[in-house]
Amino acid sequence: MASYRVFCRNMKTSDVLSYIVKQNLRRCRRFSSHTDERQNYDLVVIGGGSGGLACAKEAASLAKRVAVVDFVEPSPRGTTWGLGGTCVNVGCIPKKLMHQASLLGEAIKDSRHYGWQVPDEVNHSWQTLVQSVQNHVRSLNWGHRVQLNEKKVTYYNGWGKFLDEHRIKTTLKNGDEKIIHAANVVLATGMRPKYPQEVPGALEYGISSDDIFSLQKPPGKTLVIGGSYVALETAGFLQGLGFPTTVMVRSICLRGFDQQMSQLVTDHMSNNAGVKFQWKTTPVSVEKTKNGSFSVRWRDEEGKEDVDHYDTVLFAVGRIPQTSNLGLENTSVKLKSDGKILQSQHEQSSVPHIYAIGDILDGGIELTPVAIKAGKLLAHRLFGNSNKVLDYSKVPTTVFTPLEFSSVGFSEEDAIERHGEENIEVYHAFYKPLEFTVAERPSDQCYIKAVCERTGSQKILGLHITGPNAGEIMQGFAVAVGFGISYEELSASLGIHPTSAEEVVKLHITKRSGEDPTVTGC
Repeated sequence: MASYRVFCRNMKTSDVLSYIVKQNLRRCRRFSSHTDERQNYDLVVIGGGSGGLACAKEAASLAKRVAVVDFVEPSPRGTTWGLGGTCVNVGCIPKKLMHQASLLGEAIKDSRHYGWQVPDEVNHSWQTLVQSVQNHVRSLNWGHRVQLNEKKVTYYNGWGKFLDEHRIKTTLKNGDEKIIHAANVVLATGMRPKYPQEVPGALEYGISSDDIFSLQKPPGKTLVIGGSYVALETAGFLQGLGFPTTVMVRSICLRGFDQQMSQLVTDHMSNNAGVKFQWKTTPVSVEKTKNGSFSVRWRDEEGKEDVDHYDTVLFAVGRIPQTSNLGLENTSVKLKSDGKILQSQHEQSSVPHIYAIGDILDGGIELTPVAIKAGKLLAHRLFGNSNKVLDYSKVPTTVFTPLEFSSVGFSEEDAIERHGEENIEVYHAFYKPLEFTVAERPSDQCYIKAVCERTGSQKILGLHITGPNAGEIMQGFAVAVGFGISYEELSASLGIHPTSAEEVVKLHITKRSGEDPTVTGC
């Protein structure tokens, strides 16, 4: 031990860290090579995202022999990343960090109203942001490797493919192949962005959310194609960081979400955040110009075509389940036409010992916390004598647009469809966050509504809010809605003053009444 201290004392700090990392990797490899001797596992998880890792670690904590097989196929632009899946590398985490960077830009402007002497010209460094975000992402990659090692989970950094319903061939990065046997298999391979094959140049010149968070060159003038939450979130933080951004939408935004709330989100982005929207248009072609920009031709619903030039073209037009190259044809696992795995019950595929969690499961919800919870519960059902299953109803979520939108439960449209318009009551209110007042920020789209049963104590079916920190506000209310809180119980609660969240418990005006829902004071 003393000689180790002397050895480290004579090295630079960076060299010491590098040495420690290499030693840990050697230990990981020694552990892997030791466990490879038998290569028989109680559970093999294919996919190293949040859900798969949660399931693997939970099963290992129950003293089961577990392996994780994970490989990241480079994006069409060549982007790749480490262990942790979409959320850690090219989804939730870097998205939220860039959203925060954009909000800080707005806060700098607001600070002048609060007395801060801020220079008129404040510059932003895209390279610094990307480096900082990627540093954090890499720390999470490493953390997942360490956790698997500590849990004694074998990690195969390779592509997994079924040879039959119990044997899986793993092709490692160096080309070596290993065949492992699994008593149980959990598929957690997630989804990847798709490109419109009918648009010439889309695949060749476009990027996706797989690429934007590590893009080395500032994106400049950007066209985002699509109306998904990925499209709106990306457009929002790019515009906020100073890059002129246009969103091209074929039909509607945020399909599957409450459409009144979606309209408020896009109104705020257009009227207040500066994002441009091209409605009812579709791309026709993408071509690279001599000066390196991209010429995008599009067509509107009447057939009229137009063209403009952009520095970056980002496609957010949907995602494809990663099930096509797993050798599932060598099993009896049934797939839906879109590639998602059909479940018989509780994440179980048509093969009793093969399961699926996360984005690739038909009937599931494409959210990280859902995959994590489903993975943990599944591990306990398999190995812990549990019968608990995930309730996929009343799942909360947040869209991190410039004005955040958070919801739990039914949209107003879904509630009407399921219960009938005459059987629901909608309580709603516009409100003005206190922090918007001094800064003189518009709050026309800050809005709350609770969709309730009309009779009895009026059980809340869905709750929706747009406003700053909407996700943080919704988390607590989502617990209550999940356990069946009624409007009667909500309105009997006390608010915390002065907060935006208190406006939720103060809801008292119904849409049916026709009264003005604008909050005018305490």
